[in-house]
Amino acid sequence: RGVQAHRLCPPRGAGSSLEPEERSMEPPAVPEEEEEEEKEEGAVPLSMAPGPVGCQLFGYVGIEAVLDQMKIKTMKTGFEFNIMVVGQSGLGKSTMVNTLFKSKVSRKSSQPGQEERIPKTVQLQSITHVIEEKGVKMKLTVTDTPGFGDQINNENCWDPIIKYINEQYEKYLREEILITRKRKIPDTRVHGCVYFVPPTGHWLRPLDLEFMRRLSKIVNVVPVIAKADTLTLEERAEFKQRIQEDLKTHAISVYPQEDFDQDPEDRALNDRIREKIPFAVVGADQEHQVNGKRVLGRKTKWGIIEVENPAHCEFPLLRDLLIRSHLQDLKDITHNVHYESYRVRRLNESNRPG
Repeated sequence: RGVQAHRLCPPRGAGSSLEPEERSMEPPAVPEEEEEEEKEEGAVPLSMAPGPVGCQLFGYVGIEAVLDQMKIKTMKTGFEFNIMVVGQSGLGKSTMVNTLFKSKVSRKSSQPGQEERIPKTVQLQSITHVIEEKGVKMKLTVTDTPGFGDQINNENCWDPIIKYINEQYEKYLREEILITRKRKIPDTRVHGCVYFVPPTGHWLRPLDLEFMRRLSKIVNVVPVIAKADTLTLEERAEFKQRIQEDLKTHAISVYPQEDFDQDPEDRALNDRIREKIPFAVVGADQEHQVNGKRVLGRKTKWGIIEVENPAHCEFPLLRDLLIRSHLQDLKDITHNVHYESYRVRRLNESNRPG
């Protein structure tokens, strides 16, 4: 009876010691009624609130002007892109880079008409140019590896390349950990490495497999079949399929890496690119007259191989991958994945006692 009296009568004072016990003993009927009232009024509980949703604006605010601000700032400051080409001598690495950017950005002879003597050792050479197109400036650095794999004994011939790539990571890390660092750290890190596979029409050589296995862990590697005009269409298709099988068998992850696909649309695009890799490319830095138009191509006895014609070679696919669609992604993966793993390793080494 006493308990029933307490339940029927309201508490005498706000500081009653029985009030918390009575509330905890009663079922939570009031919150459910409040939830029903909120649902009827159209309110959403905080715990059930969805993620970011679009909000209807009453007028023009100008949020889209952020894109114009970013564009203007990028056009003023410019951006950096560093590319490395690796392969044997005579595979057209310098010509391919010149064809990519439609300018003489790679190594060239000091005198016109005189062929440059390429050293037969892996002596890395970097050339930096500032190229501009429609007001956008790009500081382009091309790193060439003349004579890679030309020796009889090619043991550890990739060591200078790995050393160079890690040195650029180290430079960036030293600038980043300074107490007073620059507002914009000079970026000399290699964003993409184009590896030229000789057009043998057979399997990948052990040198090619070992190089891509080692380099794919520290840099974005894009394999291409050099001088693809020396192969027939059937030989090209078979060679490409064998290379894809070799890469899959040896667990070599080339760019674009499947592990880094996050957006479904990006995954669908990258899947189409992975089906085409390695690209069968042809490089040329001379123009020819074809049907009243000036085109880049290689002149042969039976016709002109148009470099930018998708029916002749896959150079347009390589250019779109490196410049038009995935240039920023190459830089992001270099910074967020390859450089980050190097930074973590170096900082762990420096924190070890002794």
